[in-house]
Amino acid sequence: MAVEVLSTADGRKKTALSHAHAATWFAARQAGTPIPVGTASPPLRPARPAKPDLLDPREVPKRKPGSPEGRIALLHAVAHIELNAVDLHWDIIARFGHVPMPPGFYDDWVKSADEESKHFNLVCDCLEDLGSHYGALPAHAGMWRAAEDTVDDLLGRLAVVPMVLEARGLDVTPGMIAIFEKAGKDGAGAVDALKTIYAEEVGHVAYGSKWFHFLCGRDNLDPKDVFHDLVRKYFHGLLKPPFNEEKRAEAGLPPDFYWPLTEDIAPRGN
Repeated sequence: MAVEVLSTADGRKKTALSHAHAATWFAARQAGTPIPVGTASPPLRPARPAKPDLLDPREVPKRKPGSPEGRIALLHAVAHIELNAVDLHWDIIARFGHVPMPPGFYDDWVKSADEESKHFNLVCDCLEDLGSHYGALPAHAGMWRAAEDTVDDLLGRLAVVPMVLEARGLDVTPGMIAIFEKAGKDGAGAVDALKTIYAEEVGHVAYGSKWFHFLCGRDNLDPKDVFHDLVRKYFHGLLKPPFNEEKRAEAGLPPDFYWPLTEDIAPRGN
């Protein structure tokens, strides 16, 4: 099921399949006849539509967020992030099925993938309301790098994707909501979509923290030290404040996890 989502290129079709598989998974769980997890051979990179063109981050055009064009560009960037998030959550299921994990691990990531699918469609609807669509602008080519870097390291995947990249979403989303609130009625749909995303992303970061701590506990590792080592190994750059400390705490990320990663310290090895 996860590989089928990863192998579907069109965003709307990918998210429809994601919704369908999530519903099937949870219906089986509720009926007491859970679907076996098994193992799979997911593609290194998920299938993608012909558009948008994927560019080096430095080549993606910058637009003023206060202008109508800037707001469209901002929504397009969010749609691209959400589509990658759909694939990231199905990929962690397909990629690490060989690692023994409780059923709740799969519940959490299927639920996350289902919610990210909703987020992608909400933002695409906003783009279309503004006379644009996903694929109309170029997008960031580096979004899948964290998945490739952690292709054989479940702890590394949990550290970098939900606990760093998705946590960053908690920091920046309030500012995006403010941009669209200033746009008045032209930004109302985007405000509603972004508020939904903001509320649900806390849960995704929390799932990452929960299962990171679970694995560290199972192997008798210190979560904070392991987190620092893994982020320095896999994340390209320093973490940048300001941080949304309230929402990060709600998601199970205390300040002593991320503040030390704002400093340039060499990794302690593998």
